[in-house]
Amino acid sequence: MDAKKFLAKAKITQGQLVRVTKAGAEYVGTVMPSGQKKGSIVRLKLKSGYNVGIAIDDKTKVEKLEGSQQAAKAGKAQREPLAQKQGQPKIMILHIGGTIASRVDYRTGAVTAAFEPEDLLQMFPELSEIANFGTKKIAQIASENMRIGHYELIAREVAKAAADPQVKGILLPHGTDTMHYTSAALAFMLENINLPVILVGAQRSSDRASSDAAMNLICASEFIAKTDFAGVAICMHEGLDDENCVILPACKTRKMHSSRRDAFKAVNDTPIARINFEGRKIEFLKKGYQKQGPSKKFRLYGKMDPKVGLIKTHTNMQPEEFGYILKQKYRGLVIEGTGLGHTEIVVSDKLSRPNEKIFKTIKKICSSGTIVAMATQTIFGRVQMHVYSPGTYLLDLGVIPCEDMTAETAFIKLSWLLGNFPKKQARELMGKNLRGEISDFTKFINGK
Repeated sequence: MDAKKFLAKAKITQGQLVRVTKAGAEYVGTVMPSGQKKGSIVRLKLKSGYNVGIAIDDKTKVEKLEGSQQAAKAGKAQREPLAQKQGQPKIMILHIGGTIASRVDYRTGAVTAAFEPEDLLQMFPELSEIANFGTKKIAQIASENMRIGHYELIAREVAKAAADPQVKGILLPHGTDTMHYTSAALAFMLENINLPVILVGAQRSSDRASSDAAMNLICASEFIAKTDFAGVAICMHEGLDDENCVILPACKTRKMHSSRRDAFKAVNDTPIARINFEGRKIEFLKKGYQKQGPSKKFRLYGKMDPKVGLIKTHTNMQPEEFGYILKQKYRGLVIEGTGLGHTEIVVSDKLSRPNEKIFKTIKKICSSGTIVAMATQTIFGRVQMHVYSPGTYLLDLGVIPCEDMTAETAFIKLSWLLGNFPKKQARELMGKNLRGEISDFTKFINGK
């Protein structure tokens, strides 16, 4: 049964409060946009803030409830005038998208963007006590949909905002799914930037009681306003409670959980600082962080090469998976290998004969001039390709060990290097520490 026809027959439109009954179960919520031209799913926004999809059939019943609103009348919030307080620092918010820059209108069930400073101060009034804010919308995109070009756009806009001497720092509200890719990209592109550029996200929308949006944004603003930190970093919850947020290194952080508020963790590293939400106390956990000062000149390396691939190895790899890189003439490839930096290249018996072709394909890729680097999919730990024979075979082909870089950072770094430097120089720089992406020594258990 078609969902749109089902709702039309009951004279129900998007944004109306309904009760749907099916197989003895009842669902009460507002009708959300279906997101499909045809289909049998009715989507509701429940009072809990969660969404539910109901596959309707001939026995499904729907009832309009009091409090229904037409969608066309919903979604507009009145804005309070933006107050500027003398003596407060100025923070520039460059909007990219994601849950933190949105709110749910329960009358429509749809997400409404909050792109003006008036909207943000209305949602999070504590911000007005921390700083004065400017804002600019540079994108409205879920982070999983971002491309290399978005990193270039964001970097240019950050450079423009940083040129204003009144700006103390920059906030980048960002979707969480690929926020660690963006932080790494900006860290490489914005060399010696002399103010804090803090990416901040939310795992849960701002209308839910368990939302982390307000705390993350407030703690990030406090950190910008009250410290001498310079550079790119991420601000997110430290734990499941609402006690602290942490400032995480741009090139050594990863999203480690799909939904927990403390999803972001430093990998082979430690947080830069901790911000206590209630007392607004800031504690630096790293002594050697980059500080503001005139000692170094800012430079924007604003290009990235889109012809770079990232392949995660797995059992039963096929030579064609690597062959695509060769066929499409990629300029760079990061292999997310197993263990200390391995992939299937050794023939041990009849069943493993395809591995020989994988080895020959990787050899052709390297011989073609493509820069190939090796990271580990273990996440924690370090690549060490001299321990076992397969690693040494790859080293002999010219594969570059990525030390203790995450695979995501290695991918971003290689794309950035090939976008801004000659290939020979890019190869030399790939294994060198440029932005804190490589540690001299990797501790046994993630910084402990």
